[in-house]
Amino acid sequence: MKIAFLEINDWEIECIKNSPLALNNEFLFFQEELSGQHLSQIKSCDILSVFIYSKVSKEVISQIQNLKFIATRSTGFDHIDLETCKKKGIVVANVPFYGENTVAEHTFALILSLSRNVHKAFVRTVKGDFSLNGLKGFDLKGKTLGVVGAGHIGLHVIKMARGFGMEALAFDVNKNHFLEEVLGFKYADLEFLLANSDIVSLHAPYNAKTHHLINRQNIKKIKRGALLVNTARGALIDTHALVEALDEGILAGAGLDALEDEDLIKEEKQILSHQFPQEKLETLLKNHILLHRENVVITPHIAFYSQEAMQRILDTTINNISSFISNKFINTVA
Repeated sequence: MKIAFLEINDWEIECIKNSPLALNNEFLFFQEELSGQHLSQIKSCDILSVFIYSKVSKEVISQIQNLKFIATRSTGFDHIDLETCKKKGIVVANVPFYGENTVAEHTFALILSLSRNVHKAFVRTVKGDFSLNGLKGFDLKGKTLGVVGAGHIGLHVIKMARGFGMEALAFDVNKNHFLEEVLGFKYADLEFLLANSDIVSLHAPYNAKTHHLINRQNIKKIKRGALLVNTARGALIDTHALVEALDEGILAGAGLDALEDEDLIKEEKQILSHQFPQEKLETLLKNHILLHRENVVITPHIAFYSQEAMQRILDTTINNISSFISNKFINTVA
């Protein structure tokens, strides 16, 4: 099989070359995300492995004539046109579990930064200012954490919250009442959770149903002075609603590892295009407003990014590809 890897790092290349995949397979490696310039080189590939910034669209798929399998090195797969894949009989697999503890730990890094003003203190002390003005924080013990999306990551967040002595509410379409009892949290509907949580943390997948899950209507129902944390996908939150809630004091702060249309911040030259949608420009500008707020902590989509998690991602991807070649389909989403 001819296999193309996009958005791949040197250490990953070494692992792949030393894996069972190296037997009887041909590799193409690209450190960049997928773009038109790669199509002429990968058009004869049988297997494509990408990460979240490579958009595998209908147009891309149509130009890779021999494509049989796509292995995304991520849990999310909204960057892949699944409908076109299904029509063409292309199998798609993801990495369903790799960073439950990793993302949960980063979630609490954001929470603690906001609750104890770590980010403000760091910037201040770098400048030689050791004053305590405006740095008074609050204890997590006794506070209520609302977890929106109580899957593998969300449950890890709940475990950690309980370790801090917090109460926990969870909203999820699938309920596990055994774990609810064991971990000591309570399921609630979204409206109740928003109204009764001191900190709301998002861990839901992104799809058509969860687009702007936090929006202009329900963000006003959040307990006044609460924190909002998002280590999932940016478009779970309506950016305009978030800015308004911060302006109006509904939210005391936000911790964001993902921004709506975050890819536009990487590619601001797109603004120069006459085809650039006005609503995307507005969202981009709102994101820039968020970047300069003292009560907002933003990290560049790194919640998943630990050495251990990255190794698990690669190991699972190699296993997904090896299994497909052996005519065994695992971790498939299409």
